[in-house]
Amino acid sequence: MQKRRLSFWEIWNMSFGFLGIQLGFALQNANASRILQIFGADVHELSWFWLVAPVTGLIVQPIIGYYSDKTWTKLGRRRPFFLTGAILAALGLILMPNANMFTAILPSLWVGAGMLFVMDASFNIAMEPFRALVADNLPSDQRTLGFSVQTVLIGIGAVVGSWLPYVLANWFDISNRAVVGDIPLNLLLSFVIGAAILVGSILVTVFTTSEYSPEELEKMDDHVKHEVQKEEKKSGLIEVFTDFKEMPFTMRQLAWVQFFSWFGLFGMWVFSTPAIAHHIYDLPLSDNSSETYQDAGDWVGVLFGVYNAVSAVFAFFLPAIALKIGRKSTHILSLIIGALGMLSIYIMPDENWLILSMVGVGIGWASILAMPYAILAGAIPPKKMGVYMGIFNFFIVIPQIINALIGGPMVKYIYGGNPIYALVTSGIAFLIAAILTFRIDDVDEPVKA
Repeated sequence: MQKRRLSFWEIWNMSFGFLGIQLGFALQNANASRILQIFGADVHELSWFWLVAPVTGLIVQPIIGYYSDKTWTKLGRRRPFFLTGAILAALGLILMPNANMFTAILPSLWVGAGMLFVMDASFNIAMEPFRALVADNLPSDQRTLGFSVQTVLIGIGAVVGSWLPYVLANWFDISNRAVVGDIPLNLLLSFVIGAAILVGSILVTVFTTSEYSPEELEKMDDHVKHEVQKEEKKSGLIEVFTDFKEMPFTMRQLAWVQFFSWFGLFGMWVFSTPAIAHHIYDLPLSDNSSETYQDAGDWVGVLFGVYNAVSAVFAFFLPAIALKIGRKSTHILSLIIGALGMLSIYIMPDENWLILSMVGVGIGWASILAMPYAILAGAIPPKKMGVYMGIFNFFIVIPQIINALIGGPMVKYIYGGNPIYALVTSGIAFLIAAILTFRIDDVDEPVKA
């Protein structure tokens, strides 16, 4: 039994929920540091608050991947998980900027950090079952297209999420000013709108996409080159740890590439707002509530939207580029361009020139979201797709945990309190990831045109 080839629009609908997930994720990435600073966090503390995100992913994603492999309901195999995750993430989006409603119980800063935890746990519940769904439903020669379409939708969602506060303030005249300690109205409305789009987009996938049953997947004659897996009967977390120990060689190689890629990304997400406010807008580091600071925060959202827009466009070309020069070479080239974009932030003369920097970052981001998964999907057993996609997340969240632990102290004690050097470090991390990609053995590489 062979997997059915899907039309472009079937692949589009199957991945459409990622638009909402990434919209919510983009709102968080562009604005969480800003919100936490408004609630009283110091710049060198930001990475510690962000620590909840990768720790949550480290725990949640492999468990969710394992149980989604073992689950079959009327709603399917993967769909119950990302629907549940979307609903919980929507609640977190609504409550985080409204954390000062709960000051009678806890300080706003701690409530905001708690909602950041809720959002991250929920995004993780939704995210890996979605990636496993693409690998489940597509034959090998459509996987690069599938993950590229997913990247396009991720880009569209991220653009909308990143630009929402700026658009509401500048196009609809909704105030981005607030008294000290309060969240501006444009930011509050952005998070509510994001929550609604998140749930709606997930429902599109739930109602338009079917899944292969476990019995059908067992019969698949999908040619997968991978290391022989031992068929020992284990249960629960023991099996997850066993699978981790026996992961395919290609996955081990990809792990180091992912490590440095996501170390760099995390530094960019955490420190872009204070870095750009200080380095480009010449604001003192102690300023986290002035009108100029709010303008800088809105502009960072625009810049994040730019790199996501570029990634959405570039993702359309990834399958053709990969077919010409190979998936590995495509990823190397993209990471180098991303590194140059990140490093160029340091030398740009004003905020408008940063758009050019984000073009480079967007090319790197597009490849990070697609190429490693396209390479990985051909190297792991189909019936363990969910658990291995979850385990693969270890190599996304561990570098973020490390950056979260050391990023703030590095800014404070090594960089003299200047967060722009955290972005320079992120660019160097991208270059290291590109170098390590040379070692990867892509066992399921399609024939080049």
